Amino acid sequence: MTVDVMFKAPEPYPNGIQFTEEGLWVVDQKSDRATLIDAGSGRPIRSVETESSNTSGLTWGDGALWLAANGASVHREARPADAPKGMGEILKVDSRTGRTLARYPLPGGGGVHGIEWDEETLWLTTLKSKTLTRVDPADFRALHVIPVPLPRAHGLVREGEGIWCVHTSDRVVVKLDVRNGRELDRIALPAPHPEPHCLTARDGQLWYCDATSGEICRIGR
Repeated sequence: MTVDVMFKAPEPYPNGIQFTEEGLWVVDQKSDRATLIDAGSGRPIRSVETESSNTSGLTWGDGALWLAANGASVHREARPADAPKGMGEILKVDSRTGRTLARYPLPGGGGVHGIEWDEETLWLTTLKSKTLTRVDPADFRALHVIPVPLPRAHGLVREGEGIWCVHTSDRVVVKLDVRNGRELDRIALPAPHPEPHCLTARDGQLWYCDATSGEICRIGR
């Protein structure tokens, strides 16, 4: 296993990344601004201001960005549009304007640090119950729930029969069976590698961002 630091994020606190056909989207936890960048050079293409708050996750589906919002951040003053304290929200956002298209409460409340689009549904890290929850994005009805093995579940990537889940404090990325949460694989990312936060994939390779160092990395397997 190798880790390649590809480039720095366009802002200091990247806490959500997602590959799309246009490039790599990165959202900053402090500014809550989403930026599309060229994945080859790290050069910004365009940015949008969003109504997300303390953003800790990003995905793409149904022609829009989906952001995981956790309420007023320690990095800035609270705003009227912030998610309520202790009650994470998911925002569906127009990728051209940043306009909020829809807003949904996190099932069961609590925080959310990861989100992944999966064939017309969404997977979420439901931190309060130490689970991953698959929901219908039309009404956020819970469709399926699996346990996670460790605390502080973060970025998610669906792959084959499983879903990769970052556990930031333990510095591991664990692949779980989507049917029952059974562990299928594990990647350790000990120091001095950048700390793993959010996760995405391209051409079979996992990429992650470090919200502390601002670095975006590729994992070689």
